[in-house]
Amino acid sequence: MTNKKYIMKIGRIIITSVLISLIMAGTSHSQPRNYAQEADKAFKLDQYSIAIDLYKKAYSKVKKNRTEKTRLLFMIAESYRMQGDFKNAESSYKRVVRANYPDPIAILYYADALKANGKYTDAIIEYNAYAAKVPSDPRGSKGAESSALAQKWIDNPTRYEVSNEKKFNSRESDFCPAWADKNYKALMFTSNREGSIGNRPDDWTGAGYTDIWIATQSRAGTWSTPVLLDEDNINSPVNEGAAILNDKANIIYFTRCPVEKKKQLGCQIYEAKKKGKGWSEPQLIEITADSFTVGHPSLSKDELELYFSSNMPGGYGGKDIWVIKRTSKSKSWGKAENLGSTINTAGDEMYPYIRDNGILYFSSNELIGMGGLDIFKVEKIGDAWGVPENMKYPINSPSDDFAIIFQGNKEEGYLSSNRSGGRGNDDLYYFIKPPLIFTLSGKVTDESTGKIIPKAIVTCTGSDGSSYIDTTNQTGAYNFDKTQILENTSYVLTVKKEGYFGGRGTETTVGLTQSTDLVLDFVLTPIPVKPIVLPEILYDLDKWELKPQYRDSLNGLYETLVNNENITIELGSHTDSRASKEYNYELSQKRAQSVVDYLISKGIAPDRLVAKGYGEDVPRELETDKVVIYNGKPYHFKKGTVITDEFIATLKTNDEKEAAHQLNRRTTFRILRTDYVPGTQITPGKKPEIQIIKENENPQPLPEENIKPNPENVKPGSEQNPLPEPKK
Repeated sequence: MTNKKYIMKIGRIIITSVLISLIMAGTSHSQPRNYAQEADKAFKLDQYSIAIDLYKKAYSKVKKNRTEKTRLLFMIAESYRMQGDFKNAESSYKRVVRANYPDPIAILYYADALKANGKYTDAIIEYNAYAAKVPSDPRGSKGAESSALAQKWIDNPTRYEVSNEKKFNSRESDFCPAWADKNYKALMFTSNREGSIGNRPDDWTGAGYTDIWIATQSRAGTWSTPVLLDEDNINSPVNEGAAILNDKANIIYFTRCPVEKKKQLGCQIYEAKKKGKGWSEPQLIEITADSFTVGHPSLSKDELELYFSSNMPGGYGGKDIWVIKRTSKSKSWGKAENLGSTINTAGDEMYPYIRDNGILYFSSNELIGMGGLDIFKVEKIGDAWGVPENMKYPINSPSDDFAIIFQGNKEEGYLSSNRSGGRGNDDLYYFIKPPLIFTLSGKVTDESTGKIIPKAIVTCTGSDGSSYIDTTNQTGAYNFDKTQILENTSYVLTVKKEGYFGGRGTETTVGLTQSTDLVLDFVLTPIPVKPIVLPEILYDLDKWELKPQYRDSLNGLYETLVNNENITIELGSHTDSRASKEYNYELSQKRAQSVVDYLISKGIAPDRLVAKGYGEDVPRELETDKVVIYNGKPYHFKKGTVITDEFIATLKTNDEKEAAHQLNRRTTFRILRTDYVPGTQITPGKKPEIQIIKENENPQPLPEENIKPNPENVKPGSEQNPLPEPKK
């Protein structure tokens, strides 16, 4: 375990090595030295580096006592675990498990060590073995679950990129970064590198004590060689670290672990103010008794909340995240409040970092993670904290990952980790979440010919309120670039070209986790000259009411009118030849008007619609083969057939004749104009004038100047798929 395990993980402060000397001095020279007893005392005082050496010596002295030898092996493994040295812990626990150590906890800790070393498959086996022996303990099943998840996260990493920051790191431990100015041009961190004031060995880790160091960035972007933050008041011969500055960089909060002979003290948080080029004498923030440990301060942007980690009473076990609050900067801090069971566990929760946007980041070794300490984030919902979310790989790794900071609202910053590949023990790592890059392009072609359509106008409207227009080039292509197509945004595209029905389509970047070049092609249908039969708009004999089941057949026409706001249409209705012509004219007009009324009820402007009754005057000419089901039987009619009375008379059965008459009872539409201006011609409440076509009177021809078909291969609408909707 690194020096962070001593200070930052808020372990109990060691008693100086003088105590060990006193213990050893009290041993009679005439009696053999009891290494096991000395090791147990050192372990209880958190002096794990000393304990390991003593346990190994004790193990070498034991010859026949198998139980004691196994116990000593377990304590060696425990000492490595408490140091955070999972490489040696793994090999030690393996020996303990093979020696049939009676307590199954050795299996659990062996699994933890395997997991911390990234050996997830082996870890799952050991977690399951522990779960079989102690089914009441959820740590077995949870460990197996988290190991499987960890491998999944490695196989499917997030977009974050993490790199070792070699310009800051030494061969020793460098961790707990913090910004030292509001422009993010100065960085503080904790280190026990050469040059630290506290250079004597730490009995917890065997390494030197830590100090607070600082590096600054030049205008050219290069970082200076780190130097001690302050050699007079902040840094001292004992451990200092995990510092935080306020926005003005004139107040510092940091962790210090005092040492008194023959007295065990906990780490505490101190405050100091800027004084010239240095700092004032640090003042203790009294949070709890000095026998408990407090550290890892993080200050809210308004400076009214100070988050920290502590093993003080009232927690959930191990170290918890707490907060103290005040009503103004000039007031005293209030009583410590535990952040609750959604964040804190029976394990250790440490290194809180409250971001400017109110999101809390912290590390835990108990919540489901990849191994060791993992970084989590959690948002506050009202007055309560939500469920913590693991930051996953590569922010997290099988090793210890902790003390993350962000550069303002940017998704970049620094974190600490002892993952493999580092320069020292703990290292500083830079991380960034590269922005997603999206483009949207496509081609516009003619449905009837397949040829490209140049100079079509493509409008792209985003859910964020943005709107962009492009015109297809000579290859029929349009394009919207990365500055126009943004992350977590939906887009509606419309295409317009004279002589064509408009096109409409949608695309979205919501939910996309990788940069993508979106493609959306359009196939436009030429506006036909001949009327188009609407699908499945059939009427009962002598009836004109629009049946509910046929309203859906008008949705395509409705969408066409919505997507082509510059067109006006004629709705034409036809009857069969039975009854008088005058009756059929009136019946067909009412049928056409029923369709118009429905479209008006859907919001289409009345002056875009003309109802026209043709009666029986225009027998239907089939443009495709048709099948009509009548009385449960299919009747086939061939393409090109004109459904006249003469043709119907040739049919063999009455049912077949009724099927033919049904084909004539239809509603069609055709384009009258393509220059309608929305919002200028609507007269609320006014319906189109009814036009009755008299007997022997031909329908009024459509003025040629209002028809603007595509000059190449105009294709009339078909009856099989008669509604010319835009196609993607």
